[in-house]
Amino acid sequence: MTAQKAAPSTLRIAVAQLNPTVGDIAGNMTKAREARAAAAREGADLLLFTELFLSGYPPEDLVLKPAFLSACEQAVEKLAAETADGGPGIVIGFPRQAAALRHNSVAVLDGGKIIAVRDKVDLPNYGEFDEKRVFDAGEMPGPVNFRGVRIGIPVCEDIWGDLGVCETLAESGAEILLSPNGSPYYRGKLDVRHQVVLRQVIETGLPMIYANQLGGQDELVFDGASFAFNADKSLAFQMSQFEEAVAVSEWRRGADGWVSGNGLKSRVPEGEEADYRACMLGFRDYVNKNGFRNVVLGLSGGIDSAICTALAVDALGEERVRTVMLPYRYTSRESLQDAEACARALGCRYDIVAIEEPVEGFLSALSDMFEGTEAGITEENLQSRTRGTILMAISNKFGSMVVTTGNKSEMSVGYATLYGDMNGGFNPIKDLYKMQVYALARWRNGTVPPGALGPSGEVIPQNIIDKAPSAELRPDQTDQDSLPPYPVLDDILECLVEKEMSTEDVVARGHEEATVHRIEHLLYIAEYKRRQSAPGVKITRKNFGRDRRYPITNRFRDRG
Repeated sequence: MTAQKAAPSTLRIAVAQLNPTVGDIAGNMTKAREARAAAAREGADLLLFTELFLSGYPPEDLVLKPAFLSACEQAVEKLAAETADGGPGIVIGFPRQAAALRHNSVAVLDGGKIIAVRDKVDLPNYGEFDEKRVFDAGEMPGPVNFRGVRIGIPVCEDIWGDLGVCETLAESGAEILLSPNGSPYYRGKLDVRHQVVLRQVIETGLPMIYANQLGGQDELVFDGASFAFNADKSLAFQMSQFEEAVAVSEWRRGADGWVSGNGLKSRVPEGEEADYRACMLGFRDYVNKNGFRNVVLGLSGGIDSAICTALAVDALGEERVRTVMLPYRYTSRESLQDAEACARALGCRYDIVAIEEPVEGFLSALSDMFEGTEAGITEENLQSRTRGTILMAISNKFGSMVVTTGNKSEMSVGYATLYGDMNGGFNPIKDLYKMQVYALARWRNGTVPPGALGPSGEVIPQNIIDKAPSAELRPDQTDQDSLPPYPVLDDILECLVEKEMSTEDVVARGHEEATVHRIEHLLYIAEYKRRQSAPGVKITRKNFGRDRRYPITNRFRDRG
């Protein structure tokens, strides 16, 4: 008789917290191979990747293409064959076709073979997720025997939802849970993830490793910050946020199961630092993954364009950022000075293109049609649209992506001009309210975030932060001519957008009833503009686009 091999007393598990690109199967395979080589050098037995790593996440309707699914499955088979070298086994996510069904799956690879496949059971269908549209739910999974250790592999929502996937795994003999995730960032999200995992640890009595994707994908930013909890609820390790890494933890089998101690405990940023780094990462990946060599933006001397310029330089480097001041008769000398000072502090190119002549040309062309009417918002919008046209011409001529700079407060109430200041390919501050923009500017003036390519010191002139915000489309104009003060506006908007509060409850917070109803009305009627806006980084719990989907044609108004 052949003696039964004893179960191992230690298991070294590596987590690959990497930045895949959706659709770049070959590139993602290269990353996987490099991570496996790094894990092998650290003596790892098993390497855990994140959700749908080979395809990139979220792949959305790409999984409806049979050729795409076939390419992903071929990649899994190639990686499986490579594990015949005796190195670390692999747990890796991929989309797969199973007869008439499509699954969000993970494959366990070892000894040159695919030793197991498990499918995601709980498919999310809320907020930014729409997986029920493209995937079919898997069957309740059992554990996988990996070199004598029974591992359970709940995939992302399987630990967030209430279907009992983790409980089923524990009841069927799992000894340790490994969860690949694609969890996007919003402020405070890591605490939420910790609580989700702790709930499962308490309910199952098992330790859990949580591997989270890193990188920007369109509007979403995945912040990494992978971690693990022991069965006694102690933190086994905490990986960095907003940084690629492969980290190895050693697990030992004892009387009370598997335990890991003295693991990596990375500092996790909070508040403004986390928001800024999320914006920077999302912006960098959007530009680089879509193949843009450089970017151009209008630098007006205001706070929004200043923070966008700082983010662009930090994300891409000063040599890839071009700023353009587009002055008209209402542009103040102060704005000209502030814009130039900002560009100089950040070290990027600064050009001036006056728009007097083209604006007057438009007005002249329309003079007969507009005769007898009073000048107003139409003439103001002509200035904005002229600027947008010039920026798009620069983009076409030099291949630069136009960065649009409207904040969430403006986008909420429609204080942005279609085909004008809304022109652009991406907006790094689209999901930041005005007061958040100011907070980030103050923070950036005192700190250079890790990975930033921009300079230290005051990169946003203090006068830009201190002066009253203005579009400068008419004499002596300020934003507060027609809007409540931004602290008031932002609080009302957060109540209406993020919290979906009734107008009655918003008024009860101390806001004027007429103001609340007016802001609600502006929020609804600006929906058509937001549908045509550039994508931008998701920072709050509910961004415009993926999270908040209101009808354009909508006569509902909450009058209590």
